[in-house]
Amino acid sequence: MKKITMRDIADVVGVSVVTVSKALSGESGVSQGMREKIIRTSMEMGYVNPNARRSQAVKALDIGVLVPMRFFEPDSYYSMLSPMLVQELTNAGHFCLLETLDEAAEKNLELPNLIRRRHVDGLILLGEPSKAYIKAITAQSTPIVFMDFYDDRASAPAVVGDNTYGSYRLTSHLIKNGHRDIAYVGRTSLTSSIMDRFLGYYRAMLTNSLTVRDEWILDDRDEHGDVVAPELPREMPTAFVCNCDVTAQKLIVKLMAHGYRVPEDISVVGFDEYPATHPPLPAISSFRINYETMLRSAVQLIIDCCTGRGALPSRIVIGGHPHYKESDGPAPTL
Repeated sequence: MKKITMRDIADVVGVSVVTVSKALSGESGVSQGMREKIIRTSMEMGYVNPNARRSQAVKALDIGVLVPMRFFEPDSYYSMLSPMLVQELTNAGHFCLLETLDEAAEKNLELPNLIRRRHVDGLILLGEPSKAYIKAITAQSTPIVFMDFYDDRASAPAVVGDNTYGSYRLTSHLIKNGHRDIAYVGRTSLTSSIMDRFLGYYRAMLTNSLTVRDEWILDDRDEHGDVVAPELPREMPTAFVCNCDVTAQKLIVKLMAHGYRVPEDISVVGFDEYPATHPPLPAISSFRINYETMLRSAVQLIIDCCTGRGALPSRIVIGGHPHYKESDGPAPTL
């Protein structure tokens, strides 16, 4: 991967290298709005500030990582991200403590031990809990960064993937392959990521003057928020856009059990490009967020929150790329 420089950031933002340098170092002479834009762009591009790294070594921070238990299943996206986040913090010279948030503690609005016992300087919340819990945990004074979700009613900054664009690309790909009857699988009320991925699907459908049918917006979660195979609609679409690869896998297993061939009869796309599938399941076409950049950005953001460095962006959006594999194909001909 090409090393990002201040010149690259300056070219994207449309300012001089001197302006970028002043904004990133906290010097005067840059407006607040421009400073925020430059900081946000630098994080989205994965820029590593060498001056920031030298200053980080002055004081090692204790950073907590809190993950809702329902997202911490084996082979889940968060079970993959969590140790990588711990390693990223360690590589930056800081200490990391990981805690899971169980269903009872979330329901009773119990703050994590990391905060109640004042063990950490800051907290990264990986995965979206309930709105009530977000309100409770952001009401205390410990600096917090949201990772892989956002909440417009909370003051905490967030690092998220470009979910809307990713789902738009996947859905548009299906449409280019002749699909017109396309369903979406995901409980949109559960997380901002699932909702944004639905909005990307919805935008692609509207852009191409295709009908979004209520009966083709399918739920994939049980009462605890765990992923389950969706109920198949009475009238079947020719393609499904799933909010994550775990859902896509469960859907493909169910389709095959009902005698459908994937992708010959029905195409399926997912999101996250994780976990990998194994025969007889086809490799899933998916959208991969650049999670390496997401991890670096989350770590830098929590450090900035803890040390009070300059203006903080409210939301950093990390891009990614679609990867088309074996689970999608041309729409079947009647």
